[in-house]
Amino acid sequence: MATQQSKLDVVYRFFSGTGFSYDRVVTLWTCGFDRYWKNRIIDLIPAGSLKILDQACGTGILTLKIARAFPGCQITGVELRDEYLDLAEAKVYLEGLDNVRFLLGRAEEVVPEGDFDCITSSYLAKYADLAPLLTNAGTMLRPGGMILLHDFTYPTNPWFLRLWRIWFRLMRTIGGRLFPEWRTVFQELPTFLQETRWQTDTLALLRQQGFVDITRISLTFGTAAIVTARKPPR
Repeated sequence: MATQQSKLDVVYRFFSGTGFSYDRVVTLWTCGFDRYWKNRIIDLIPAGSLKILDQACGTGILTLKIARAFPGCQITGVELRDEYLDLAEAKVYLEGLDNVRFLLGRAEEVVPEGDFDCITSSYLAKYADLAPLLTNAGTMLRPGGMILLHDFTYPTNPWFLRLWRIWFRLMRTIGGRLFPEWRTVFQELPTFLQETRWQTDTLALLRQQGFVDITRISLTFGTAAIVTARKPPR
């Protein structure tokens, strides 16, 4: 499995220069299921949340969904790549939202002050250094607060795995011509997903760090999953 430094290298290699087309590609890439997955995340956020941290917020797709669903909540988005953060900030400005702020930096290293009711992330876990990420989550969450981690998973059903591999071959050929800035991702991501152990590592670390009510939700024929957990109440 890749070292944490090489994972960070992968992030820069995969995503540099892709911000302008990210929203279109993620919809195409997931056959539209990205919208469904993010709606599932919204449904799992505790009602009445007043402070939410969205890690690796990218162009703000999930962040803005949260802001609309929880208008009385203060949302903080953290993103490593400034080209993505600029796009997220432009969206917030155009929609006139006043309950969102953004911080530039790596999710594992940015630790905003204050007790958060919920911490969310989408497509972060497979690239993250999970030990400090989850340790910091335990620090930032209020007692009883929830963490939600969503990411791709490698399908285990052999019949669906065949379809999944065919789709990626199409993305490498047709998608690579339509979106040449994504060729590296289309070429390398299947192997990266086959090698990642983000689910098992996350579940083990959450238990080690004393989180409770740990759950794993499989999505869309095993192509994605959401892991949830709560910080113990006092």
